[in-house]
Formats: sequence, C-alpha cells, structure tokens
Amino acid sequence: MPPTMSAPDPHSRELQFPLYVKAPLILLGLALTVFTLHIASAIIFPLFFAAIFAIMLHPVEQWLLRHRVPRLLAITLTVVLGVVSLLGLVYFIYLEAMQLSSHMPLFKIKFAQTTGQLHQWLQDRMGISDEKLRGWLSEASNRASALLGGTLSAVSGLLVVATLIPVYIFLFFLYQKRLVDFLTQAFSSRRRDTGVAEVLHESKATIQSYMVGLLIEGSIVAALNTTGLLIIGVPYALLLGVLGALFNFIPYVGGLIAIALPMLMAFVTKPGYGHALAVVITYMVIQFTDNHFLIPRIVAAKIKVNALVAIVGVLVGNAIGGVAGMFLALPVIAILKIVFDRIPALKPWGLLLGDEEGPRAKRTKTKGNQMVVE
Repeated sequence: MPPTMSAPDPHSRELQFPLYVKAPLILLGLALTVFTLHIASAIIFPLFFAAIFAIMLHPVEQWLLRHRVPRLLAITLTVVLGVVSLLGLVYFIYLEAMQLSSHMPLFKIKFAQTTGQLHQWLQDRMGISDEKLRGWLSEASNRASALLGGTLSAVSGLLVVATLIPVYIFLFFLYQKRLVDFLTQAFSSRRRDTGVAEVLHESKATIQSYMVGLLIEGSIVAALNTTGLLIIGVPYALLLGVLGALFNFIPYVGGLIAIALPMLMAFVTKPGYGHALAVVITYMVIQFTDNHFLIPRIVAAKIKVNALVAIVGVLVGNAIGGVAGMFLALPVIAILKIVFDRIPALKPWGLLLGDEEGPRAKRTKTKGNQMVVE
C-alpha cells in the first residue's frame, strides 16, 4: 500500500535567508523609508496631523450622529469646533503678545545696558579687545538673523499647510469607512479580518488616550508655570506659562526653550540676577514633577515605548521633519509597536520598541530523576 503524502506546510515554502543577507535588506528598507519621508514630508506630515486630529475629534462626530444630526452636518460641525478651539488659543497668545510688544523699548534699553556691562567685564577680567568682541557680536548677529529667517519661513510654510489640515480632517471623516475597508483588504485577503480591525481599534484608542493625556498634562504644567511666575513677580506670567506648556509638548528639547523665555523676561525686567535664578529653580522643580509624576501617570502609561527608542525616534523625527517630526515620532512608534506585536515575524521588533517587562526565563533544576520547572 503506497504511503500517503500529507499536504505541504505553506510556511515551509517561505524563503529563509541567513542573517548577513537579512540585515542589509532591513537596513536598506529603513533607509528608503526615512529618505521617502524626508522628501515627501510636506505632503505626508499634514496627513499625519490631520489623522491624529480626526481621531481626537471622532467621539464628537459620533455623539452628533447618535443624536440624529445629518452626517455631513455632523462632520462639518466637528471640524468647525476643532478649528475654533485652536484659533481661540492662537488669538489668546496674539493678544498677550501684543501687550508684550508695547514694552519693547524697555527691553532694548535693558539689553543695551546688560551688553555694556558684559563688555566692560570681559575687558577687565579676560582682556578681550573691542575688535574681537565686535567680531563675536557680528557673528552672533548673523547667526541670529539666519535663524530668525529660517523660523519665519517655517512658520509661513506651517500656516499654508495648516489651511489644508481642516480639509483633510473633513475628508477623513467623509471617507472613513472606505479607508478602513482599504486597510483591511490591503493587509488581509479577507474582506473582514478581526486582526486588522483589532490593530485599527487599538491604534485609535492609543492615539486618543495619548493626546488626551497630553492635554491634561499640558494644562497642569501651564497652571504650575503661571503660578510660579506670579509668585516670583515676572511680568506676563500667564502668556509665558501657557507658552512653556506648549513648548513642553516638543519632547526633550521643548523644556529648555520653556525655561529660557521666562528667565530672559525676569533678567530684562527685574534688577539683578535673583529673579532669573528663581525662575530657573522654579522651572526645574516643575520639570522634575512633570517628568517623574505627571508624564509617567498621565502620558507615558498610554504609550508603551521605552526611553531609548523614544529618544532615538525623536531625533530621527527631527532629522526628517523638524519640530513636526519630533511631535509625530512617539504616536507613530506606538502604532508600529501595535502592528509588530500582531505579526509573528515582527514580534522581536515589537519587543525592542516596548517598555513592558518580558516574561522571565523559566529556570529548571533536577530533583531525583525528574526535571522541575521554576
């Protein structure tokens, strides 16, 4: 009787490559991905921001639909609500900044006095000549002008892109079912796949929790900044406190900018250096509280990404798209981790990105003639 032949395992037909072949292919794929994101960042990043804002506003749209508001009207009201909220924050900052601009002559006088004192101190203590000092000041002025020009160019480009984001949000809401069906069929051969649906649902929940956590944490930091500056007596405490909380949204570098602004304000408007030193101490205490208590409990608990990957991801995001890339780095890494955890071949990458403690290796010992697992 001829032996029966079993059906071949479909996984056995997959090509297996040695590590010295797989590693260059992985690095090449990563390099091409980073290069593509850098070249097309002006197109891709607004879509990413629109997708994040659409996910944040999705509960509002669903609430309107549950109250039998027509779909197009519900989408329009949701987008308008988001735009009005953002414009309200921008208008508040604009009003405070206009009041600040009225004190520019005082700032110029104080800056000139401080520059003269610094010049005299350098001459007396270090013997630096006027010619060398003027050269340093000219070089610093040129760099500051170039930085200001680049900043204005980036802001103008951001304003142009910002006009597209509400349109993208509206279209994401309008075609959300089509987009979900596309992703399901693109990553699965079946029309309905619970695995893809689970990844999409968990990604949406993660982004919503992360953004809500950021808003709560930012509100607490703004309140702490404003209270500290009011106690010290620094002018425009509310504006500087809110700006410090907004800059704090930029991972790892925003906190330095947040400290520099009120310290400069205290140095210019108050005599001596005591107020500026008090601002530094106050902000260091706030940063310590934020990093060790607020972020771990409110923000970091929503995204299971370890610190090493977060820092590298923020640096890569900055290299690809500047401040926008730094802000998008953590949500994108969190989504990649969710996807990697669902694909068996990519689970090691999900383990690399995460900060959860892996299962402890089971220890075995021999007891008599039996193997005991601990």
